[in-house]
Amino acid sequence: MAQEQAVKTVKIFDTTLRDGEQSPGNSMNIEEKLRIAKQLEKLNVDVIEAGFPIASEGDFEAVKRIAQTIRGPEIAGLCRSSDKDIDRAWEALQYAGEKGRIHTFIATSDIHMKYKLKMEPGRVLESAVKAVKRAASYTPNVEFSCEDAVRTRLPFLAEVVAAVIDAGATTVNIPDTVGYTIPFEYFDIIRYLKENVANIDKAVISVHCHNDLGLSVANSIAAVQAGAGQVECTINGIGERAGNCSLEEFVMILKTRRDILPFSTNVVTEQLTPASRLLSTITGIMVQPNKAIVGGNAFAHESGIHQHGMLMEKSTYEIMTPESVGLKTSSLVLGKHSGRHAFKKRLEELGYELDDEKLNKSFERFKNLADLKKEVFDEDLDAIMTEETMRNAEKYRLEHITVTCGSFAVATATVQMEIDGVSARTAELGDGPVDATLKAIKKLTKCTGKLQTYNVGSITGGTDAQGEVTVKVAEGDRTVTGRGSSTDIIEASAKAYINALNRLYALRETQALESGSL
Repeated sequence: MAQEQAVKTVKIFDTTLRDGEQSPGNSMNIEEKLRIAKQLEKLNVDVIEAGFPIASEGDFEAVKRIAQTIRGPEIAGLCRSSDKDIDRAWEALQYAGEKGRIHTFIATSDIHMKYKLKMEPGRVLESAVKAVKRAASYTPNVEFSCEDAVRTRLPFLAEVVAAVIDAGATTVNIPDTVGYTIPFEYFDIIRYLKENVANIDKAVISVHCHNDLGLSVANSIAAVQAGAGQVECTINGIGERAGNCSLEEFVMILKTRRDILPFSTNVVTEQLTPASRLLSTITGIMVQPNKAIVGGNAFAHESGIHQHGMLMEKSTYEIMTPESVGLKTSSLVLGKHSGRHAFKKRLEELGYELDDEKLNKSFERFKNLADLKKEVFDEDLDAIMTEETMRNAEKYRLEHITVTCGSFAVATATVQMEIDGVSARTAELGDGPVDATLKAIKKLTKCTGKLQTYNVGSITGGTDAQGEVTVKVAEGDRTVTGRGSSTDIIEASAKAYINALNRLYALRETQALESGSL
């Protein structure tokens, strides 16, 4: 029986801040990355891949700040197999001391070597060994990845793995870079390495699966069954193209199916939902309602038969408890009579930590909302946190809006804003109240960006529900996401648009500073 076997602990290597951030729409600034890193520390992941230090000055500073701040997990930085990349990575990672991990890589498949690298296998092998030796001169904590490993000829893959372990790699990653493999094939690849690499026991086998065929989690499970000791994954499964192995899904599979999978992780699963919500709040990209573990419907039951079963015994339709992933079966009701203590406690339960200044600002926003709603829900609090604690420094601030419209009237919006501390006001006509409002804001701010997407939804149910608006604004090669919420959808639209413009301004300023410093 599986439960009689010794339970093996699998390392969780989180790459939300590196591979996850590389996916469109998921870019984060340094402070946002640090917030995610602190949440990953609460999750108790084993390794945080904080970024690609040589990619940009911003990425370097983010890795450096995280290495200076986080003390629980190991901190990894990705680098190509070049001296310049490796030196730059350690320059940022050195602050993590013995917990700093250099993660270097080179492609090993025939298709990558021929068309991308334009290198013969012998040169690739030489570059891999040289890179690992240089990394090992800085730290004994070295990981090497064979990019596109699953499309690599197995004898050559085994040769590279053996060579980099001899050179000093303590972790070898066998990634499914393009999401091409299927579980039984991946199992066989890992098993082949276990049986054909003489020094394989001197390193941890890691796996990094992409989700192009929807199999990243299943492939990761198969690899662990074959002997892999580390899984590389991301919160909400974000990542290049179709994403990466979902951290919350992989972890909960091991926890839920311990009867046939004798594996465990060190992850504090009660922090999974707060981590998912924090990432969505920062990026503006929400998980689909039917997403496993953290989706809005993951623990929702509408069918009468299901509801009856749940009332009789929850395990009839729930294979894990909501509490085990950080949800509450009963919520603390917050309303206009709630005090600061209850408000702060609920925020802490949701994973937010605020200093006194931010708490005061958020509490004021909460009281204003509570005057408009009978009950304030967790989703409302997430929206408050977005607006009050995760905004960039405000160049633009909305003061008030007046809109007139009707079936036989042209929509007119009068908008008053504060721009760099000075009030300005204008009015515009539009094809509806939202169009008129955004036109007025664009006129006041002299914005040259293009509104790419506009999405509106209800945060909670009821006629007094807040509306939440998400927009994307593009200017040249910059694209930013803005979010706003209000019981008035016109105001929510204005807030979202202004939030995007503030982010765009902050991004311009950051890039200007970086270009000036190089």
